[in-house]
Amino acid sequence: LPTNSTPRRHPSSMKSLSLLLSIIVGIASIVLFRQQIFDLAAATTNSFFNSTSEIQDSVAPGTEQQQNQADDHLYATDMSVPRAIRKVFLAVEQAEGAGARVRRSIGTPQLKNLSPFLMLDHFRISPGSGFPDHPHRGQETITYLLHGGVDHEDFAGNKGTIEAGDLQFMTAGRGIMHAEMPKQNPDGSANVGLQLWVDLPKHLKSCEPRYRDLRAKEIPTVDVDGGKVHVKVISGQSHGVDSVRDLAYTPVWILDIQIKPGGKIAQPVPKGWNAFAYTLEGQAIFGTGSQQRVVDEFHNVVFEDEGEIVNVEVDAGADKDARLVLIAGTPLDQEVVQYGPFVLSSKAEVYQALMDYQTHSNGFERAEGWQSEIGKSMVE
Repeated sequence: LPTNSTPRRHPSSMKSLSLLLSIIVGIASIVLFRQQIFDLAAATTNSFFNSTSEIQDSVAPGTEQQQNQADDHLYATDMSVPRAIRKVFLAVEQAEGAGARVRRSIGTPQLKNLSPFLMLDHFRISPGSGFPDHPHRGQETITYLLHGGVDHEDFAGNKGTIEAGDLQFMTAGRGIMHAEMPKQNPDGSANVGLQLWVDLPKHLKSCEPRYRDLRAKEIPTVDVDGGKVHVKVISGQSHGVDSVRDLAYTPVWILDIQIKPGGKIAQPVPKGWNAFAYTLEGQAIFGTGSQQRVVDEFHNVVFEDEGEIVNVEVDAGADKDARLVLIAGTPLDQEVVQYGPFVLSSKAEVYQALMDYQTHSNGFERAEGWQSEIGKSMVE
């Protein structure tokens, strides 16, 4: 062998020596750094359980929300508290617009407003009359057509027609100018419907205008009391049936209820919401026990804000059905300052709206020189 060569060790001896050294170093490390190792293990364990908790927390709210949505239906029970009647009054017919006739029940000395509701008109628009070009700011309007057809057109180029059973939800927001004109019915009859004005929350009064048409075929229905009561769930819910969502910014329930003789309904309404009914046809009995009131058509029935259900029935001996709309909405804690079609929260804002409309600015830019096609017949 060469004299400068290094003696070779057996491979198995080297492995044994390496393993022995590793064990010795490991034991020494545990002895010298045992506290640091325990702290690291504890931190790792806590981190694992915290991460698991965060994952559970991120899932739980969604699951809980779905459960809340599923369980959010309101049902009448034997323990439900009926709402008492605050007042009942006739909606007197008056002239409005260009030749139209309306029965106004909210927005009168009898009931100036019932937050969030500003006005309710039961209108009749005969041929040759209507509501030509006019502005709005700061509110939403809900138009429910009962008979005939009404054309709509605005300064943004939107056009459309709603027929019997359809609704239009319009958000005026920062400003809109439009016209609403009746269709000419083949039999010459008037176009009949309801228009409800709803206040917008103050922070939404400067939002962009928008429209949402709801067709009659989209409205879910439910029958109760053995088919003696038929409910169109326009907005809100009734006996487990939900309406179409995202119709208006301000939460509102609208139920069209038809009751046959001998029929009755106990309809839940959200706690704390203001509620009223308007009778369209026939004679209905509202309330329970000694608090019952017999109400004829074209009357507004305003309920107290305490209670959970509204009770309505029709006498078994009645010669016709009764039809009414039950409407409820969340009250808004804000000032209402109204000047015609402008609904704001202060006099200064109303003055600004008038100035903006006259100068075609801040939402009314497109009003300058604009004239609707459907309204021309009223101004020529």
